[in-house]
Amino acid sequence: MTTSLVTGGLGFIGSHLVALLQQRGHRIRILDLATPTDPHPEIDYITGSITDASVVQQATQGVQQVYHLAANAGLWSPRKSEFVTINQTGTRNVMAAALAAGVERVVHCSTESILKSVKNTDSKGGKTDETVDLTLEDMAGAYCRGKFVAEQEAFAAARQGLPVVIVNPTVPIGPGDRRITPPTRMMLGFLNGKYPAYLNSTLNLIDARDVALGHVLAAERGTPGDRYILGNVNITLGELLQRLEAVTGLAMPKRQIPYWLAYGVSALQEMVADYITKSPPSAPLTGVKLARSPMTFDNSKAQGQLGLRFRPLEDSLKAAVTDYRQRGLLTR
Repeated sequence: MTTSLVTGGLGFIGSHLVALLQQRGHRIRILDLATPTDPHPEIDYITGSITDASVVQQATQGVQQVYHLAANAGLWSPRKSEFVTINQTGTRNVMAAALAAGVERVVHCSTESILKSVKNTDSKGGKTDETVDLTLEDMAGAYCRGKFVAEQEAFAAARQGLPVVIVNPTVPIGPGDRRITPPTRMMLGFLNGKYPAYLNSTLNLIDARDVALGHVLAAERGTPGDRYILGNVNITLGELLQRLEAVTGLAMPKRQIPYWLAYGVSALQEMVADYITKSPPSAPLTGVKLARSPMTFDNSKAQGQLGLRFRPLEDSLKAAVTDYRQRGLLTR
């Protein structure tokens, strides 16, 4: 029986990944800062941080596979340095421990946000694929810089001989987001009528359950040292709002705002969040910067080499809305 360590296994994607690995007969160990509210008797839980090298070494002993998902995944934090401290140092610890333990396969969860340069605002640009080669100066904000340097740690470990595969999920949606990640917060903002207008942009959506499957397929079929974009549908935000309106019957905003206005409002909100409320702004500045350039992605490598297939977008939206309603998150 394969023993798999999932860092961040209590998170949005992590929880779906753990369930999928259990279905495939894996013995599961989870390393997470949080403690489980409903622990499974057959899962080994370790509460701790990936920045603690000794805890990571303990968690890695006796496992054949490591799925590294733990990260500071918010687009905003009152302590910007944590994006690098947690993401880079934590990834370095995980890779070093996996190398020392002779782990058979590591899957590192990166993000699509580091594959687009904030300097590129060309609305006619083509789809981005895995060959893009950017620098730290191309990143849109502290979150992107932290995830960029974390991915570099994974590539460095691959060059040292660790069999690590990198996956870059796009915007995950669907049921089971207990921690309310930025995509879910955005969806709830529109569903609950908090946003009277929107900044039209192009993004790529994927069901979190399909992201989990992409991790498993990357472990089974991925080439060490390669990255794979896990994304499904390229869609404008305006089109997404139309889909949400069709699914829920709730009126979505029809009025668009220009980038300069969105940027100004976001910058003000972030200043208030940084120095006064210490709570996430409704529109983090990093997200606004990313929205300026179309986030369209080519998923042909994941489909061709990993065999990844996707749920229809409507199914993902319906499942997400049902989950929000059951948890009392919808106020309209």
